[in-house]
Amino acid sequence: MKPDAIEQLGDSLIQHGKVNDRAYVMKVGKGDCTGIVDFVVALAQRKGYSKIFAKVPTFARSRFLERGFVEEARIPDLFQGKGDSFFLSRFFSAERGQEKEPELVSQVLEIAEQKAGTLEEVGLPSGLTCRTMEKDDVEEMAQLYRQVFASYPFPIHDPEYLAQTMDENLIYFGIRNEDKLIALSSAEIDFAGQNAEMTDFATLPEARGLGLATHLLAKMEKAIRRIGIKTAFTIARAYSFGMNITFAKHGYTYAGPLVNNTQISGDLQSMNVWHKRL
Repeated sequence: MKPDAIEQLGDSLIQHGKVNDRAYVMKVGKGDCTGIVDFVVALAQRKGYSKIFAKVPTFARSRFLERGFVEEARIPDLFQGKGDSFFLSRFFSAERGQEKEPELVSQVLEIAEQKAGTLEEVGLPSGLTCRTMEKDDVEEMAQLYRQVFASYPFPIHDPEYLAQTMDENLIYFGIRNEDKLIALSSAEIDFAGQNAEMTDFATLPEARGLGLATHLLAKMEKAIRRIGIKTAFTIARAYSFGMNITFAKHGYTYAGPLVNNTQISGDLQSMNVWHKRL
């Protein structure tokens, strides 16, 4: 299936397509606030998408709520350490708005919050190394992502896409077992907003259980602190015990659920938002 398109509209950014069956307002420019809501609602209705998901600053919140959006999550002080961010959604079908696995979501969150702040510093196992990835690595990175995710909301299976995002605002981190790449993650930087999304975590099946996501997250936090990032956040799979526990252990705070939000490996999955002031 063709990857979801990313379009610039003024100073705003929208991703939309059938892969996620949604329109995603990734960024709202201040001058676009009046028109962006009407545009994205009309787009979703014309394309037949069953959800619009929007990450918006305070100045745009009321405009979205007036058009039938509901607040699913909120991160305080995400923009430059002082402006809140709101994760708002509008559902165009009852099924899309209904959580499929409510008991599992509750169980994952309960166990993650029991582990909050329990992180213990442990070194990488012998023979493993962690470093920032470079353009020479993109073929191997794409291969790893293809092994871990049958499909994904962004085209991380494509080496050209990975190289392009390195030129824009993503920093990728990888762990190797000698010459073999076994785990990856990325920090997507909003330089103007002084925040970063910690995302794209992937570990080969044979390397799971070694706490590699924990090492990657710690490495990313140190790197983004050095460039002045004030807040880190993630949108983690709500059905994943491992990822939610990892962020809770690192001192992240739960901000809310995003119901049936993201298509991963062929299935629409709910997500949990977590955040941390660095």
